[in-house]
Amino acid sequence: MDGATLDSLRVVMVSARYLPYMGGVENHIYQVSRRLAQRGVDVTVLTTDPRGQWPVQEETEGFHIKRVKAWPANRDYFFAPAIMDILTHGRWDIVHVQSYHTFVAPLAMSAAQRAHIPYIVTFHGGGHSSRLRNAARGLQWQMLRPLLARAAKLVATARFEIGLYGKALRLPPDRFVFSPNGGDIAANPQLAQTPSDPALLISVGRLEKYKGHHRVIEAMPYILKQRPEVRLRVLGSGPYEQELKELAQRLGLADRVEIRGVPLAERNAMAETLSRAALVVLMSEYETHPMAALEAIALRRSVLVADTSGLSELAENGWARAVPLHSSAEQLASAMLDQLQHPIAPPAITLPTWDDCTNDLIKLYRETSTNTERTPALAGGARVSEYRPQVRQNSFIR
Repeated sequence: MDGATLDSLRVVMVSARYLPYMGGVENHIYQVSRRLAQRGVDVTVLTTDPRGQWPVQEETEGFHIKRVKAWPANRDYFFAPAIMDILTHGRWDIVHVQSYHTFVAPLAMSAAQRAHIPYIVTFHGGGHSSRLRNAARGLQWQMLRPLLARAAKLVATARFEIGLYGKALRLPPDRFVFSPNGGDIAANPQLAQTPSDPALLISVGRLEKYKGHHRVIEAMPYILKQRPEVRLRVLGSGPYEQELKELAQRLGLADRVEIRGVPLAERNAMAETLSRAALVVLMSEYETHPMAALEAIALRRSVLVADTSGLSELAENGWARAVPLHSSAEQLASAMLDQLQHPIAPPAITLPTWDDCTNDLIKLYRETSTNTERTPALAGGARVSEYRPQVRQNSFIR
């Protein structure tokens, strides 16, 4: 494997979910996998299919997809022991674990370690609709620490993650690399000049409870008292859709709230939809790298976010307005109305592209595949060099 060229490099990306399931991690894997394949990397996406709905094997845009059974079928634990067999018996140069949140991550890391294959982990930190799962996150980090400490590199998609995970895992900054997600949605500069529809509000993000769409819907009756012409588009898809529709119905907003996503591949349609909004809202409980909000900002739209995690930095940069996460419906409505009347006009920014993200990975894969000095095994309680907090930098622009 030492000195492997791109044409001979075999990378397996391991993730609990992949397309056609929708989400930020799924999109990340799709965008970089097809670009890596174009550059000559032999890429396999190893993922799960708890219900047995999708092909076990397929090939698309030059890369391979393998799906294995996961249990239980009706929960998101994704216990998939077949992953270990595939990784230990496959001829892989690098195992790239995409997200740590489920059983897939420790299974993949353990298999790579057993097979003496270098592995990389991208955190893709995010929220969850279960309060118990969120509360247990710190314990999960400590349980995963021995495996994470043995990774060739740990990839953060936002700079603040380096400090967050470094402190929690007692690992120094040089164990991490920063590689933000790409955002090609604003590639057409004319869209940034599109006049907005003064009556259109958009709440953007996957339809999960923690994304906070319900908070925006609950604020609508207060908004309509002062701006009766306003309508809301909930822009996303996901398992919380029916609950959101029922909420809008109970509040008498069926004719004022539209819940409809845009297919992942239709990036121009997504950009055109966002560019028409008078205000884009993201009231998520947790966002590491809030790409939807960043894309709206790149389109020069007025943006309102919850004051939490990576969203707070948007307001600190002067790109958006932030409100407390647990604002009442009336307080959120007041902030939205104020932002409509006195919008914060974001500056012109250039987001990293998926090509940039792919270039980061190619550099990382080359360094990993040619490095003959593997990361030493660390016992779960072993000390590493002292963690020192980094000076805070912009998490989103290189």
